[in-house]
Amino acid sequence: MPERTPLHLDKLDYSTLQQCMHCGMCLPTCPTYDTTGVERNSPRGRISLMRSIADGELELTKTFADEMYYCLGCLACTSACPANVDYAHMFEVARADIEEQKILHSIQRNFWRNFTVKGLFMRPRLLRILGRIIWLYQKTGLQTLLRKVGAMKLLPKNLQDLEPMTPSIQNQFSDQQIASVEKPKAGPQKYRVGFLTGCVQDLAFSHINRDTVDVLLANHCTVITPRNQSCCGSLHSHNGEIDLAKTLARRAIESFDLDSLDAIISNAGGCGSHLRHYGRLLSEDTEYSERAKLWDSKLKDIHEWLMEIELQPPPPLSIAQEITYHPSCHLHHGQKVTTQPEDLLRSIPNVTLVSLPEATWCCGSAGIYNITQPEQADLLQKRKITNVQRTGCQTVATSNPGCHLQLQNGLGEKHQVIHPISLLAQAYRQTPKDN
Repeated sequence: MPERTPLHLDKLDYSTLQQCMHCGMCLPTCPTYDTTGVERNSPRGRISLMRSIADGELELTKTFADEMYYCLGCLACTSACPANVDYAHMFEVARADIEEQKILHSIQRNFWRNFTVKGLFMRPRLLRILGRIIWLYQKTGLQTLLRKVGAMKLLPKNLQDLEPMTPSIQNQFSDQQIASVEKPKAGPQKYRVGFLTGCVQDLAFSHINRDTVDVLLANHCTVITPRNQSCCGSLHSHNGEIDLAKTLARRAIESFDLDSLDAIISNAGGCGSHLRHYGRLLSEDTEYSERAKLWDSKLKDIHEWLMEIELQPPPPLSIAQEITYHPSCHLHHGQKVTTQPEDLLRSIPNVTLVSLPEATWCCGSAGIYNITQPEQADLLQKRKITNVQRTGCQTVATSNPGCHLQLQNGLGEKHQVIHPISLLAQAYRQTPKDN
């Protein structure tokens, strides 16, 4: 019997695979297991499959590949796990094996992965060009016209389903709104921080990036924002493209003078969860391993950072608001930033925070999950929207671009979805006359 090709799962520290005690604490937290009740659709079941492959008892098959891509990667299981199982790392390693062994390859799948993951999201200028084309399509009214006349029905079924999810592109991207160096106009300059603008965040939510910089300035931070930033690599790492993720990690590290910064700030939950692990990603890179460890030590989520440095008390909003908060999975379960966003919202006078039922249950966005697994994503979106509506709030706060789009598409125009930092920025901009 010929030897099989060595897998990443084979090289994984075996103790990582042995961490799982099969206690079942993860089962009630897993959205896919909750839907099907099938063991293999649970974290415990998937770990068993990974371990069997590493032990040589099972082959890497399409069934296994489909299972790993049915997983949302929401990491709710890691919060529930009493043994601190590193599911996130195993999950990414398994997907890397699936891609390298070409288990799921097809002409259509290869085309879209080459166009997006390997193409657009590796080339920031090209991504911004596409963003500007979509902006023109939206601003000229062509999108509205084509929707009204039913032209979208001429598209293939999968594109018909995707078109309504197209995000609204901002008039200006981050580099047009934020200078490379910005200093507080009043008060002392206590901190010097780097700021990550993201990729989807840059195109669709550059106003949130502007708000983030304004909030940092109000909290005595000098903000360094490198030009034309690349994707952080989370999309690539979560989808089995480890080498591309390493390339993007090196780019990010090269963008900043790490020794001169007190912190590197991320305002997107999903990105931040990946950005915290450059040290592990580049551990075998002799040139970058030490710098990657330094990077990890300085990476901070914006809510986490503000609470660490003692948030400057904001003035009250001019109009009182009731708000509920949906924590992004990778912020809450991945980064373990759990209380800070709610504490920040409660710090704003005239804001009443209403508890969201099943707050930490995934909304179904999960990176590109709502594209690759639309049926399961739709179930989760409807469940989340129902819970938001139960609160009676017209505004829901969340801090991840994927969650933002998923909630907005589900709730429609009658509800507002906002980043907690944007609400804080609004408060800081209030003048005494406004209040």
